Amino acid sequence: MDKLGLRLRRPTGSAGGAGDLAAPLPALGPLRADAAHRSERKLVRAAKRGSKEAFGELFNMHWPRVHRASYLIIRDSAAAEDIAQEAFMAALRHLDRFDARRPLGPWLHRIVVNRSIDWTRTSRIRSEVHADSWREETGVPGPESAAPAVSGELMSALGRLPVERRAVVVMRFLLDYTPSEIAAALELPTGTVNSRLRRALDQLGSDYEEAADA
Repeated sequence: MDKLGLRLRRPTGSAGGAGDLAAPLPALGPLRADAAHRSERKLVRAAKRGSKEAFGELFNMHWPRVHRASYLIIRDSAAAEDIAQEAFMAALRHLDRFDARRPLGPWLHRIVVNRSIDWTRTSRIRSEVHADSWREETGVPGPESAAPAVSGELMSALGRLPVERRAVVVMRFLLDYTPSEIAAALELPTGTVNSRLRRALDQLGSDYEEAADA
C-alpha cells in the first residue's frame, strides 16, 4: 500500500517471470488502438479527479510494457518490478501536470526508462554481462503473446551495450517508438538518439560477427 492509499498489483494472469519480460507484446490494430486511446483519456480524467479505480485500470493497461521496458534495461526482474511500480506512483503524484489529450504510455516510459538508467548507474552494473545469466532468463514466450521470445544470444548482446545505448534500442526496436518520440521522452536531441542507435547497432553487429567467427 503506497502513501496515497492505492495498492498496486501485477495484472492477474501475468506470471511476471523473466521469460515473460523478454517476449514481444502483441501490437494493437489501428481501430483498437484508437478505441483504447479514447478509453484511456476518460480514465486519465477520472484519475485526475481522484478515482483510484480509474488509476488501477490505467495500471493494468500499461503494466506489461512499463515493467518489460525496465527489465530490458536493467536485467533484474525483481528490481524492474520495483522501479515500474515507483514509476506509476510518480505518475500518480504528478498526474495533474499531464495533458489528458496525449497518450499516457510515452510519459510513463519516460519516467521508467530514466529511473532504470539511474538504477543501473548507481548499482555499478556495467556493459559486460555473462551470457549465461541472460540465457537462464530468456527464451520462454510469455502469456501475453504467441510470438517467440527474444533470443538469449540477442539479449546477451543487448546486455553488453552501455546503458544509454541499451535504453534507446529497447525503446526503438522492442517498444516501437520513433527516434523523435524517444528524443521527446528522454529530453534528448533527435541527433543524439540517432547517434546512440547507430553506435548500438554497430556494436551489436560486431558482437554477432565475432560470435559467427568463433
